[in-house]
Amino acid sequence: MIPVGYRAYLLGTVSTLDDLNTISPLEESTAERTLMLMRLDFAEAPSVESLAQIEQELINTGVPMWPGQGSHLRTEGISLYISWVKGIAWMSVIIGILALTVLPLLLGGMVWMLLPETVKEMISMMVMVGVVVLMMRFMSGATEEKKK
Repeated sequence: MIPVGYRAYLLGTVSTLDDLNTISPLEESTAERTLMLMRLDFAEAPSVESLAQIEQELINTGVPMWPGQGSHLRTEGISLYISWVKGIAWMSVIIGILALTVLPLLLGGMVWMLLPETVKEMISMMVMVGVVVLMMRFMSGATEEKKK
């Protein structure tokens, strides 16, 4: 998955989607156009439908793909690799997309099916509000840097 001539550096490991936010500042400090790669390990392999939904959301949001790659995602068993080119700090957006698409897997299919529709909508809305707040924070930081 890693193109010839590039190296991968481990930035950290986390056990929950919430903990990914601790790694987000590391992405912010990397140079523009850096190739980023995230590996997620699940208890069971994500479904093809979930992967297609994640890929479509990444495309719709404008997350740039690695040069020469036709997809942001690659799977190996229970591992999911997500690749992107650092422009703005995309990790927060990617975490929001994962929370919306993978949350049912993390909660367990049966529990998610038993939740009332209003609770599912509330969870989705809270995640999206969090993503919007993070994006506003990052965008305001970018404009402040340009003013200097």
